[in-house]
Amino acid sequence: MPPSDEFISTDNPPRANTWQVRWLVLGVLLASGAIAVAGFGNLDRGTVPIRQLVESVSNLSLESQINSLSKDKLRLYRTDTSRATDTAESLLSRLGVVDKTAADFMRSNPLVRDSLLGKNARLLNAEVDDDNHLLKLTARWATESNDSFQRLVIERSDQGLSAHRETGELKPSVRLSGGVIQTSLFAATDEARIPDSIAVQLAEIFSGDIDFHRALRKGDHFSVSYESLEADGEVLKPGKVLSAEFVNKGKSHQAMWFQDSPQKPGGYFNLQGQSLRRTYLASPLAFSRVSSGFSMRFHPIFQTWRAHLGVDYAAAQGTPVRSVGLGVVESAGNMGGYGNAVVVKHSTGHSTVYAHLSKMLVKRGQSVTQGQTVGLVGATGWATGPHLHFEFRVNGVHKDPALLARQSESVPVSAHARDAFNRQASQVASQLAAAAVAFADNTL
Repeated sequence: MPPSDEFISTDNPPRANTWQVRWLVLGVLLASGAIAVAGFGNLDRGTVPIRQLVESVSNLSLESQINSLSKDKLRLYRTDTSRATDTAESLLSRLGVVDKTAADFMRSNPLVRDSLLGKNARLLNAEVDDDNHLLKLTARWATESNDSFQRLVIERSDQGLSAHRETGELKPSVRLSGGVIQTSLFAATDEARIPDSIAVQLAEIFSGDIDFHRALRKGDHFSVSYESLEADGEVLKPGKVLSAEFVNKGKSHQAMWFQDSPQKPGGYFNLQGQSLRRTYLASPLAFSRVSSGFSMRFHPIFQTWRAHLGVDYAAAQGTPVRSVGLGVVESAGNMGGYGNAVVVKHSTGHSTVYAHLSKMLVKRGQSVTQGQTVGLVGATGWATGPHLHFEFRVNGVHKDPALLARQSESVPVSAHARDAFNRQASQVASQLAAAAVAFADNTL
């Protein structure tokens, strides 16, 4: 019978347990500052040689470490946006720069004065040393082109500060976002951090199907993919809407941008290939709120209930007023209670009236295109404040402008471009479906 733990023979001591040996050896190795990996599996087969390695380590002197660190100058990077009220000092102060030489240079350099000082919304990137002296300042800003941007560079060298301006290439990227209407379109896009210009495009794209001034309901929702134009990896400005879906009163409206060829202008179509560009624009102003609709109203001047045979758009003095369709100016002048007014005659007996203008920019007999500016918002005639009174007439009879705009005809995509359109529409349909799922899951 093998000996038990209680009865151990002193003449024939038992061989140590394998795991006892392993832990003993590991403890020795850790104590000596070295770990031997190989041979653990054979510890129970015999004696394992143990070697101790000793190395002397000398500490670097504190003085040499400080001297080494002092050779490395820190570079701090700061960003901001220029303001129209900026001087050289105020701009540098916001960037944390304390550098009289740099301020003097910026004030005296013609290129910096013309391109940066007093200019609004330039993206600023500054490189500053650990003494808060300017090493490099880069300003970027957009132009009318969606292909390029301007870059101003102020840089310090051994010869001092210098400045030069150059043109950079804008890089488009695609962003997907969406929102829910609680009070207004702009409130929803603000909540989703969607740029105002994209909100305006959404209203323009769907204006033939949705009256954004009067028909939005709480709970309406939308998803949109749009271009984001980047300069040196930073978003400089939004581009155009690429595709969108707007659900209004439970009905889905979809749109996509399609361009047949680089030589032809592009446009927005529904996914069945019908153009969303109508004979008439839904509004003579870029998207804004309506103060009075097409209905009976209590007249603010005459203090009586009267039929309001048009639509009033609240807008600031001087806001551009555009012709809603192609036509010829029938009259442009003072029309009594209408004040300064322009009447545009369109085809098939249609005409539009733009009243209370502060300034008229067209003359009688002049041809105008859809979207062309015909005047500026004012308060002439019977007006209590700056606004545009807009009328739509058919053979002299007043009609609801919003209704007629939505009913005006549209043009389908051309036959020769149909195959290319269908391929793109299929991709857009998948993207919008994915966006709808993301929206439902509250992840958009």
